[in-house]
Amino acid sequence: MRLSRAVPIVAATLLATALSGPTPAMAEAVGEEHCGHQDRVRAPGAAFQQTVCLPDLTTAGLAGTPYTDTADQAGLTARGTPTPSGVPGIQIDGYFPDSSRFNNTHGWRHDAQFVIRLPDRWNGGLVVTGAPGTRRQYATDKAISDQVLALGYAYAATDKGNSGSDFYRDGRRPGDAVAEWNTRTTQLTRAARRAVAQRYGHTPRRTYMTGISNGGYLTRWQLENHPELYDGGVDWEGALWTADGPSLLTSLPTAVARVLGSAQDEDLYAVGFARGSEFLWPYHEQAYWGVTQKIYRAEFDPAYDPGCPGPSAGTTPEQILAPCASDARYDYASRPASVRRAVERVALTGRVGRPLITLHGDLDALLPKAADSDVYARMIDASGRGSLHRYYTIAGGTHVDGLYDTYPDRLRPILPCYRSAFDTLVSWVERGIRPPADRTVGRPASGDVLNSCALSTPVAPAAR
Repeated sequence: MRLSRAVPIVAATLLATALSGPTPAMAEAVGEEHCGHQDRVRAPGAAFQQTVCLPDLTTAGLAGTPYTDTADQAGLTARGTPTPSGVPGIQIDGYFPDSSRFNNTHGWRHDAQFVIRLPDRWNGGLVVTGAPGTRRQYATDKAISDQVLALGYAYAATDKGNSGSDFYRDGRRPGDAVAEWNTRTTQLTRAARRAVAQRYGHTPRRTYMTGISNGGYLTRWQLENHPELYDGGVDWEGALWTADGPSLLTSLPTAVARVLGSAQDEDLYAVGFARGSEFLWPYHEQAYWGVTQKIYRAEFDPAYDPGCPGPSAGTTPEQILAPCASDARYDYASRPASVRRAVERVALTGRVGRPLITLHGDLDALLPKAADSDVYARMIDASGRGSLHRYYTIAGGTHVDGLYDTYPDRLRPILPCYRSAFDTLVSWVERGIRPPADRTVGRPASGDVLNSCALSTPVAPAAR
């Protein structure tokens, strides 16, 4: 469905009968009639928005409609992942003022797109997230939106202000594109809180920040820099950026060097890759390592001349993905101070101001936990905020749950553990129930790994 940009605000109502009533998880809901107050619900500050009344806000009801994008969700969850359905309510799609045009969702060709979902039966809370990787605002609909909507939460997600493998072209100076991710998340949180108040009569009693990968980075950054907006967060394998490293710019060059034959397995272990994750490396060679290094190096260090095809106009995907000797030689530590200053603009400090739960798979072959969440946990401890943090290593977990379908005998999906972590966070924040201590959550030998994960059953203490 192609939507007009001629009118700043469009309110469209679909005539449909609401599906069956709310699940037991919504027993304390306080919402009103189906799509009540739709005419007054707006996202303040949006340049364009469309409000629509829907019989089901979950992916079960939205599949095949313009209000989700199943293709952008591909690979994030395992096949067979159980998802809820039957959550009627209001959806707001739109965008904030922005000058870039990477996101073509709805045919708008406009960045800073967002989605806000307001279930009829509301539990008083709001969950905010940003797109993982270089995806867009609907990317975590199945992984996050479905479950929190079924629990009665309002939900909001942003495309982070730029998307796709060309995202680094946004902005005027190194680091601008990633810095915008943080700004857009803060902007959406404030707008969503006000939209919630318009719909239900008061602002959220609790607001939670959460996300996967780059969305996990956003969670960390928001709880460090805007704790006044949130009550807590769950960070699912968030990317780590620090001015002096480590980061993916200190680990991925070695991975690329191994592809080219100039590095050995031991070299990858030395920069953080886990022993036992080797069976995942061929896939990451093809899908992640080369292109990820190139686009983030282009974002923070555009002056580096690789001397081989990089992410530039006219470059084919095959050229971008092809490993190159100068990519393998990239040495972040020897680059000019300006590169570190660019990273420092978006760097994390560990000074979280609200409760945070971090999950990281021990077989993550894109953001190895030894060079990421292990380091971030130590940063939080060093800043004196350790009492606000719990860190759970998921044995058999890797960066995207979709790989479980290929290796069910070696991996486990992290999503069930994420759902347990979210419930644990809510109990911590709202009922004062302290979460289990940091630990490694073992991969079960049997049982329903697609639908259950007990964070309270340790294998061994997580490294700290």
